[in-house]
Amino acid sequence: MENRTGDEIRAERPLRTSAARRGTRRGLRRSRMLGTRRLTNDERQSAREILDALEPFRPYTRSDCRTAARPCPWVSCKYHLYLDVVPQTGGIKLNFPDLEVWEMTETCALDVADRGGITLEEVGTLLNLTRERIRQVESSGIEKLHNILEDDVEETFEEDDEIHF
Repeated sequence: MENRTGDEIRAERPLRTSAARRGTRRGLRRSRMLGTRRLTNDERQSAREILDALEPFRPYTRSDCRTAARPCPWVSCKYHLYLDVVPQTGGIKLNFPDLEVWEMTETCALDVADRGGITLEEVGTLLNLTRERIRQVESSGIEKLHNILEDDVEETFEEDDEIHF
């Protein structure tokens, strides 16, 4: 067995960027943002007209869409997994820029919730995020809920203190 230094071993390995590692690990591409500022006024008006024409066909309640065809074509729904809209800027985030809507295995967050508990890995696959990022979001949400519950308990004790006999 020959003795090689760490530098020699590293030199034989191909250079890999984080994007390349991400692609080989899960076969997914990073999400992409589309700014609405790039659209011309004519394009915006055309989009509004199309959406207005389709509005009567759009489901309005969960019972309307529960039995509808899948994959769901209503990407403007806030529960659709294909894209997210940033309310502050109106920007559009394509969660799966390399897929078309009809190529997705899951398109509705409500369908996933109806199925019940899933792992961090499955959530990451559905949202095109890493398991670690999903864990961070989960921890942040749990911490916020904990703070809300603490505030409620403190308010309850403050109300009890005001009772005089």
